[in-house]
Amino acid sequence: MVRLPAIVVKACSIKRAGEYIWGRGSLDDKPGLVGSLTVVEELLRAGFKPTRTFVLAYGIDEERGGISGATAIRDYLLATYGAYAFSILVDEGSGYEVKDDVIMANPGVAEKGKFDMRFEISSPGGHSSIPPEHTSIGMLAALVKQIEANPHGAQLNRSGVYYSLLQCRAAHDTSMAPHLRSLISHSRSSDKALHALERYLAKTDHLFPALAGTTQAADVIRGGVKTNALPERAEVIVNHRIDIHSSVDALQKHVVRVVKPVVAQFGLELDAFSKPEFSVKQQDGVASGVLRIADAFGTALEPAPVTPMGDSGPFQFLSGTIIGVLGASNRTGIPSMFQRDRCDHANDMMFGRCDRAACSADTKHYWKLTKHIFRYGHTNDADSFNGGHTVNEALRGEGFIETIRFFTWVILNADESPLLE
Repeated sequence: MVRLPAIVVKACSIKRAGEYIWGRGSLDDKPGLVGSLTVVEELLRAGFKPTRTFVLAYGIDEERGGISGATAIRDYLLATYGAYAFSILVDEGSGYEVKDDVIMANPGVAEKGKFDMRFEISSPGGHSSIPPEHTSIGMLAALVKQIEANPHGAQLNRSGVYYSLLQCRAAHDTSMAPHLRSLISHSRSSDKALHALERYLAKTDHLFPALAGTTQAADVIRGGVKTNALPERAEVIVNHRIDIHSSVDALQKHVVRVVKPVVAQFGLELDAFSKPEFSVKQQDGVASGVLRIADAFGTALEPAPVTPMGDSGPFQFLSGTIIGVLGASNRTGIPSMFQRDRCDHANDMMFGRCDRAACSADTKHYWKLTKHIFRYGHTNDADSFNGGHTVNEALRGEGFIETIRFFTWVILNADESPLLE
């Protein structure tokens, strides 16, 4: 029996009680929404007059791809300011972690691509009392098994965001096992160590495939109409999150290679992505059915351009702002050692990642506004009561205050910083 967590606060209600703020979205995107608006209102009330333009853009349908909200905002901003007119864009994203005397901030500088892929098998219908050896549902079951038996695989790329995360942790996270720190360090110049590190992470970290490769998940399946009628069609929709070093084209080629044995096994014809080079016809002209593969919703998306890091002005600006906010904080849990000794490690401390494997935000519509997109929310993992999108979603009130402080520093620093064009 699976024991579900007791409901403290109903999902669609909101409550401020004790040290937590409860309610749907309290941990997700609402701290950034309410926090940034609060900062702007208070700065204006105090008489602040910025010397540069700040744009607050809030979508209405990010959970369904931003097809109505973010696209309209994008079109307006492009028409008003032009392409690449913005110095920096900060959207919702990861926060920071406290590990002993070290704080590690995780601004997302990359975003995986996405492809919801429909696999549909069509075959002749008829009465179930005279069935073929395999119905469309049976063939689809074999197809799903084949897909899941052939994952895309994960590998480390020395120029990749996730690899830079590992290097940062090895340099500063004293709680990391010594042998792992040594392996990460040696992997910078040794291919043997790099492959050994890949094998180690594959065995010990269940997130490794999502952080270092393309993922796939069979999420929706349909087929059949009633028990005495052979199903004329059956389909499955597989969600893919495309690695930042891959592409839609590479994914399509991989999928076609994987499904061809099933096509041959059942004598199917193949129509993949309406591309003739992927099609398969049966030599005798007699096929038991057709496998069609297509973009399920017409929303396939390439991986996002990676935001420049290192000596890039906007990256240095955001890094310095985060370090300044944390260094000036008096909240519980911020190591005093960080305030004294860690600020000189700004370049080494900061790393980028998209640590939500399903990472997808409205920023995918804003690529032409700026090359400097950061997905960062300035909340601590310890500020979460039970995670987002789930029962008892809640944010520690002290963490929300830190979010407000962060946006205050962002606006005040950006108004004067020479690091932003």
